[in-house]
Amino acid sequence: MATFYVPAINLIGKGCIKELGSNVKELGYKKALFVTDNFLAKSEMIDVVLAELDNAEIDYVIYADVDPNPTCKNVNEGVAMAQAENCDFIISFGGGSPQDAASAISIILTNGGKPQDYEGLHKSAKAGLPVVAINTTAGTSAEITINYVITDEDRKVKMVMVDKNSLAKISVNDPELMLTMPKSLTAATGMDALTHAIESMVTPGAYAVTEVLASGAIELIREYLPKAVENGTDLDARDKMVNAIFLGGMAFNNAGLGYVHSMAHQLGAVYHLPHGVCCAMLLPIVEAENAKFAPERFRKVAKALGLAVTADVSDQACADYTVEEIKRLSKVVGIPTSLNELGIKEEEFDYDYLSKNAMIDACAPGNPFTPTLEETIAMYKKLFQ
Repeated sequence: MATFYVPAINLIGKGCIKELGSNVKELGYKKALFVTDNFLAKSEMIDVVLAELDNAEIDYVIYADVDPNPTCKNVNEGVAMAQAENCDFIISFGGGSPQDAASAISIILTNGGKPQDYEGLHKSAKAGLPVVAINTTAGTSAEITINYVITDEDRKVKMVMVDKNSLAKISVNDPELMLTMPKSLTAATGMDALTHAIESMVTPGAYAVTEVLASGAIELIREYLPKAVENGTDLDARDKMVNAIFLGGMAFNNAGLGYVHSMAHQLGAVYHLPHGVCCAMLLPIVEAENAKFAPERFRKVAKALGLAVTADVSDQACADYTVEEIKRLSKVVGIPTSLNELGIKEEEFDYDYLSKNAMIDACAPGNPFTPTLEETIAMYKKLFQ
């Protein structure tokens, strides 16, 4: 059997932000903790969203200090503000960082405790404070999933929480809010979305529904991510990427992820690198290893990536094609090929610490095989080649 999680209300497509106020008002919410980051708080996009709230006479207070990799400090500050202002719901506005911070704030407001208490699978007892998740990037799918990631600053670890009680009540994916997203962020979040879709197909947790969703996401990303990166104002490309992340988000939300995310989380926690870039660099490395243990899982992936998969095409050929197509797409959208390009020196790279944390990451059990410490270190080493 399988359990399928998705928000009850999902606004998708051009101009759907205009439906925000009426949907929030219909649910009876009064005052929001508006969670975002400093960049978006100064953008023109926030004015569009706040105007919709003002028109619907919905009160709000803004917490705009979310870090690119949200921390326990961010969460605790958000909780304190929501309590002081008597907020009865949360609006998250941004990419994965504000979305993840909002999820953690939501859970603590109703369950108490601290962020560290909820690391792992379904640790909360009560549904979180209602969240209205407004997405501004085409990649993380954090607005529709039960997964969120918070950095423990003291341990230098990204804590992965998988919790059905954190699922948003309303998600909003309006491509018109994404038109000014820079090329580098478009590329990184798009490759994160591709990683979600591929990992959700390769994982043993995949089933027919999630495979169809993920295949659709891969097809759209392969065609439209390069167009969105090349021309950020291409509204059709942005719209297709919105559809892709929604499909891929539903897929991995219910099938799970794997070792790409386990390893990427550690790079983000220690070196503060963009999550999507980490995923893009690790994706061909990890999938090449996965293919040694489960090459048959790559037939549908390769087909979604454009290979004519006939009966005489071997499983290994499908896996090889997948790896090369990932590399090609990464190159097209401008993803770095080595950690050296990001200013990380190999002599300062703590292989042992990163690898041990990757092995116990909440996403690790979703991988087709369980890498050893030595195998994990070997995969990290390929990031410098």
